[in-house]
Amino acid sequence: MSDKPNFIVFMSDDQGHRDLSCMGATDFQTPNFDRIASRGAKLTRWYSNAPICSAGRCGILTGRYPIAAGIPGNVGVTADGLSPDLPTIPKALKKLGYQTFMSGKWHLGNREPFLPHNHGFDHWFGFTNGCIDYYSHIFYWALSSKNQARHDLWEDGREVYRNGTYFVDLMRDKAIEYIQKAKNDGRPFFMYIPFNTPHYPLHAPEEYMERFAHLPRSRQLMTAMLTVMDDAIGKILDELERLDLFDNTCIFFQPDHGPSREPRNWTDGTDLPYPGGDTGGLRGHKGTLWEGGIRVPTLMSWPARVQGGKTIDEIGIGMDIFPTILTAAGGDPEQYNLDGTDILPMIADNAPSPHGDLFWTQGPKGNTRVIQSDRYKLLLDQNEIHLANLNTDPNETTNIAGDEPDLTNDLLTRLNEWHASVT
Repeated sequence: MSDKPNFIVFMSDDQGHRDLSCMGATDFQTPNFDRIASRGAKLTRWYSNAPICSAGRCGILTGRYPIAAGIPGNVGVTADGLSPDLPTIPKALKKLGYQTFMSGKWHLGNREPFLPHNHGFDHWFGFTNGCIDYYSHIFYWALSSKNQARHDLWEDGREVYRNGTYFVDLMRDKAIEYIQKAKNDGRPFFMYIPFNTPHYPLHAPEEYMERFAHLPRSRQLMTAMLTVMDDAIGKILDELERLDLFDNTCIFFQPDHGPSREPRNWTDGTDLPYPGGDTGGLRGHKGTLWEGGIRVPTLMSWPARVQGGKTIDEIGIGMDIFPTILTAAGGDPEQYNLDGTDILPMIADNAPSPHGDLFWTQGPKGNTRVIQSDRYKLLLDQNEIHLANLNTDPNETTNIAGDEPDLTNDLLTRLNEWHASVT
């Protein structure tokens, strides 16, 4: 293999900040996630770019604020997806001689112009919409509309059928196959492995459900699915070790956003909020811009460059992954119009976070939006303002906007100026 590093970006879907044992979970163990952390770093103040699926993925792959990249929310069944004119991590790395692969959930457009092979992936396997049945691979997000229920499993743009096999097993095996292919080719590789676990529908193999039969039903489903994913990642890491690739492979893991409270997670018609995910006490959840919706458990390892067992409490965000990977590969982020920043010095060399103001939006027009500047976070929801000092109030329980009128007005002005610049 080349001396250049390989890169793997793992994602999960709908996962809380405390839903890993290395992040504090005590009712189940994630030894393979912990393995990444022990060989690298856990990032305790890391954020997704959005509290929903498509926009969070867009932030990572483009290095842009999602609203600036044209994906402010989820990509619907018939909507346009991520523009193929935008730079992405795989496109940039292909110019540097990298092989590029994806195995998992796409959710950035299901029509031909928006599929992964038009965004720089040499080979890809997975589904294109927001969710599928884990066994039949049928997309039934809105079964009330018959034309929206369809089979959704693809390889390099060709429909494939693996009915009855659990999807996580399929994407795991395909990822391992791609790693073997890359090793045989001899060129460095980038691999994007976005799991759909633990997103609705909450399907887990019976053997995993039995392990957690002592837990409440909602938590049993969650821990079973997270354990399936942990085991899959373990097999992928084992293959990297077997092929002597682990030490020079830079790995990121980041959920797309926080845990879901949607009643549909029950899958049995129960019309109650689903409490299965664990934010660690952070306020909010998927679909909100409170910390519980956007602050996510994130890991990074690269044994050839990063000392193992580190805890990084500095601020980072999903859009930083593009410039960080590109710089590590020998590329120049200045060639691209990126909003993210190379954070390898922060992780490897204990440098402070490079970030000043960071921004988030929710909704197609960004009517709900956030500015975070150092320890202060201002959330604007329509005309309601909430200001929190995250150093003293990480759970955002106390609104101090009335106590800090000058700071509030200054942050609000900067937030609105930024929003006007991207819309």
